[in-house]
Formats: sequence, C-alpha cells, structure tokens
Amino acid sequence: MLQRIVIDPCQICLNAIALTQDQQHYLGRVLRLQAGDRFIAMNGQGQSWLANLIALDDQLQAEIIESVQTHTELPVRVTLVMALPKGNGFDDVVRQATELGIACIVPVLSDRTLLKPSPQKCDRWRRIAQEAAEQSERQHVPILQDPIPFTQSLTHLTTSTPNYLCVTRHTAPHLLNCLLTIAPSRQPLASLSLAIGCEGGWTDAEVEQAIAAGYQPVSLGSRIFRAVTAPIVALSLIAAVYERTGDCESFSGEVAHPDPSCE
Repeated sequence: MLQRIVIDPCQICLNAIALTQDQQHYLGRVLRLQAGDRFIAMNGQGQSWLANLIALDDQLQAEIIESVQTHTELPVRVTLVMALPKGNGFDDVVRQATELGIACIVPVLSDRTLLKPSPQKCDRWRRIAQEAAEQSERQHVPILQDPIPFTQSLTHLTTSTPNYLCVTRHTAPHLLNCLLTIAPSRQPLASLSLAIGCEGGWTDAEVEQAIAAGYQPVSLGSRIFRAVTAPIVALSLIAAVYERTGDCESFSGEVAHPDPSCE
C-alpha cells in the first residue's frame, strides 16, 4: 500500500511537486522513503497522482508519474452539524466521521455546550481530518467550518434536501427507516444533513427551532449513545444504505411498512 499525503494545488508545477519541509520530513524521516520510492499525492479536492520521490539539492522533491482514479467517496454528500462535546471528544468525531466519508463538518455551540474552542483547536481538527482522509484513502478532505451557534446554523439550512435531527426520549422514526423510505423513490440523493447534540442532547427549545427550520427528528434506536458515538452510528447507517447499490433499490433489510412521518 502506497502512503498518501495531501498537497496544496499550488505545490504542483507541470509534473513537479515542490514538497514542504514538513512533507519532506514525514516522507524521508518518519516513513523512511528514499529517492525512487513512490507515494500518492492528493489535493483533497478529488484529484490524486502517483508520484516518485527524487533527490534535488540535498532535498526530497517529487515528480508526477500519472493520475490515479479511485472511487472511495460516499455516493451522497453528508454534512454533520455537531454540538461540541466536552474535553477532546470532538477529535474522535472528526477522525471517525472522516473515515466514514463525511463531506462537511459544522461544529455548533448549543445550549448544553461547555467547550469554547480556540482557533488553535480548530486548526488541530483540520489536521486530524486531513490525516484521517490520507489514512482512509479518500479523495476529498472534509470541509471543517468554524464553530457557530446552533441557532445561526439553522439560518443556513437547505430545505430542498433531507435534514435529520437526532433526538433521544422523543417519539421519532428511526433514521434507517427514513433513509430506506426516500432512497428508492427519488432521483439519486445528492446531499443530506445530520444534526447531533452534545452530552444531554438538544433542549426542547432547540428541537422546536430545528423543526421549524426544516429538520426531521429521527431516532438512532432504543439505547442512549454517548455524544461521540451517535455520529458514528448515524454515518454507518447512511453508508450501509447508499454504498450498497448507490440508491438502495435492492437493499434487503426488512422494512415492511416505511414510516410515513419520514416523507
């Protein structure tokens, strides 16, 4: 397996890649690659190249051999709106959501949010997303937006695509039922958004505001998940449905009576 690294498009000039000092250190010192060894360079925006390391003036640089075509992205673009959990829990959310194919992550400050992240924290999350995209052989590095209040995120909601608000202790259809209801009956779904609260979940007022803005409350089952577990469960369900056939028309799960509240 060839190592993948994300490069900035401006590092490419014709067929040459000007590696940064950090990239040279990582490839040469950490991975112990030498001139003549190959790796995959990706721009994080859907393009990848097979590259060859070369020694130039006592430094490691690279040359592009050929373009690489892979299909590792989810068929549907998923945006995760996540109320920041306490401690370093969001590190795991960013890493695992990236591995599962998330396209965009919107950290939000809810009524029960305790964490007030610094700009350095946001930079760390973007580095984690990049490293996770490299490790999971993705073509795209997720967009990680700056944190905003949850109420502000509601003003940017697109109601032309499904928007799911994960809730607990509420009467709501299961997310899987909703996914199976919409997938066979529409054109291939382009995007959807998923909102998950922090410890303690959303307040009743936040749920009402979200519904008014266009969110559909959904359940992830009868058990109560930790804040850092819930997005992994939800994204796993989405991947299971949409990666099976692309539109889930031949999904074999038993959903005899799709929940009409999902429509």
